Amino acid sequence: MNESPTSVTAADAPRAIGPYVQAMHYAGILYCSGSLPLDPVTGLLDNTDPSAEVVRSLRNLEAVCREAGTSLDRCLKITLYTTNLATFAQINDTYAAHFDGRNVPARTTIGVAELPLGATVEIDAIVALS
Repeated sequence: MNESPTSVTAADAPRAIGPYVQAMHYAGILYCSGSLPLDPVTGLLDNTDPSAEVVRSLRNLEAVCREAGTSLDRCLKITLYTTNLATFAQINDTYAAHFDGRNVPARTTIGVAELPLGATVEIDAIVALS
């Protein structure tokens, strides 16, 4: 295969806050960097509660997927990081509502001590391209 990895940058998603890209696609797979719950217009953290963070992070990932010509409906694997596992039920309910009976991807949830910018949720994804 002669395909080279290609970066994806979506204007509708927050810019990377460090030396990384929003996503890379290679060999029919989109590898999305961790998505913090940042408002793509203001760049500010949308952290009113864990549910809002999950919704914003997933919307940001959807924007990156759209730019690459796919969607989270084709997601293979998600890793969800949280600084507060005590809110797992709330996070899980919000996450489940996003997929609303559609193909739910494999997922790992990891409790971490801290996340950048004071977020309590960060989500990354591996998505099949259309």
